[in-house]
Amino acid sequence: MSLKSIITSRKSIRSFTDKPVPDDIIEEIFSVAQSSPSNCNVQPWHSYVVSGDKKEKLKNVFLAELMAGKKPNPDFNWSVSYQDEHRKRQIGAAVSLYGALGIGREDKQERQMAMVRNWQFFGAPHVVFFTMRKYLDIMGAVDIGIYAQTLALLMQEKGIGSCMQGALGQYPDPARKLLDIPEERGILFGMSFGYADEKAPENKIEVGREALGDAVQFHK
Repeated sequence: MSLKSIITSRKSIRSFTDKPVPDDIIEEIFSVAQSSPSNCNVQPWHSYVVSGDKKEKLKNVFLAELMAGKKPNPDFNWSVSYQDEHRKRQIGAAVSLYGALGIGREDKQERQMAMVRNWQFFGAPHVVFFTMRKYLDIMGAVDIGIYAQTLALLMQEKGIGSCMQGALGQYPDPARKLLDIPEERGILFGMSFGYADEKAPENKIEVGREALGDAVQFHK
């Protein structure tokens, strides 16, 4: 695959098969991703890849927290409220997803259940939590985003689907405890990954992209 086709074919996968990705392929992908650029080469990322029984245990703890009505307590600021064209794009993506799932706008319970699937990792056999030392703030977050994108494209090259999930940074306590993450290190977000369920309707949706002229200005 060309880099162009890898980028344009990648999409957020929200339903996975239970087939695990071989350990040697996972290690190869994460090893190559170490070449991701970062400001002053600080390489702020510290990733926690969770699979197998530990992933299932973590999923169950997340669900217990949600069922108990616990409020989000993210390590970093997730309080942004989208406005203007950003809000329109957010709504458009939600309409596409819930439409594919056959969930009406008025069906709040089904929408909530669809949201809960974030903490079930959409059935993926693997999930990675992206962490960094909390003091790094926005500078570290930029580098982590670049690193996560590198991972997603490397996975796409090998036919492995992924889904970036800000939701996995909203309840850090279960992962911190189970994975023994130091308090000085915060969970920014996570990414579920594995092989896509090609029959799932939520994996067939297409979301649009803005025209080049609306996103880029060229100056000479």
